[in-house]
Amino acid sequence: MLEHGSSAAAYGEASLAETVPPPRSEAANPAPRLRIGLLNNMPDTALVQTERQFRRLIGTEVDLSFFSLASVPRGPLARAHLDRFYAPHTALAAAGLDALVITGSEPKAARLDEEPYYADFTEVVDWAAQGTVSTLFSCLAAHAAVLHLDRIERRPMATKYSGVYACAASGVHPLLAGMAPVMPVPHSRWNDLPEFELAAKGYTVLRRSEDIGVDLFVREGASLMVFLQGHPEYETDTLAREYRRDIGRFLDGSRDTCPALPENYYTDDAAERLEAFAALAQAERAPALHADFPAMDATPPRPAAWQDGAARLFRNWLALVAANRALRMAVA
Repeated sequence: MLEHGSSAAAYGEASLAETVPPPRSEAANPAPRLRIGLLNNMPDTALVQTERQFRRLIGTEVDLSFFSLASVPRGPLARAHLDRFYAPHTALAAAGLDALVITGSEPKAARLDEEPYYADFTEVVDWAAQGTVSTLFSCLAAHAAVLHLDRIERRPMATKYSGVYACAASGVHPLLAGMAPVMPVPHSRWNDLPEFELAAKGYTVLRRSEDIGVDLFVREGASLMVFLQGHPEYETDTLAREYRRDIGRFLDGSRDTCPALPENYYTDDAAERLEAFAALAQAERAPALHADFPAMDATPPRPAAWQDGAARLFRNWLALVAANRALRMAVA
């Protein structure tokens, strides 16, 4: 298991109502450092990148440990990395965690509950509902969690939501403290959760987009469960690398349709060059063409306007975890 301060850390002021600061190690009477777990289920090609992204958002003032599901299929290199730096999900209960972040995994089965890891995943969800102060579910993990908790089925869409979308706050909540009413958030998904079904089961939607629906929602209980359909953790070039991957899948025949450009993401000049390449890809579809995909420096994305909001969201979440942990300790 990887703790804060280990060699793998390179991978990888908000308040309840602007009154509860985030945990600070230099406080006169510091509380114990928060212990956060990351259950990283991302595919091999995104495993280390995901560590880096969440390490950046969670920061250095907490102890971060990594966990994995053995039932997620892995290649030998990823397995070696997990064996070195990760603990199995069965170690979660004994890890003394205050909170947990759970990522998704690229689906292979027609239904999430048919995935090989689903039984282990639901075991973790059931434990987290009682064993943590809060658990945050990222994208596909959010879909799998609400399916298990309340049998809410995600709905496939005709086209993929890919891009950066304006998401508006739909209420007041400590997670949104200090944020603008409308924030840009990256999304990359083929499926959606109907808002009316979430509301009917007692979930509270905190942020939504007119274009792509629910972005951020929560479920109150013994543990505060936070669900993200988007990817605030994404780096500037993440959507660009996904688009390049999807073009490659189209060219080699593993994907039927040519992907659309991520929306609201590329500069105008970059979008023009990439659209020209997409037209060529559709006309001369062949794997060898992928070598001619325009270089990143010739097709830059716009500045990552979502990153300040993402950092604020995670500071707010950690502040909320710290405050709720203190309440639990006062009652105990």
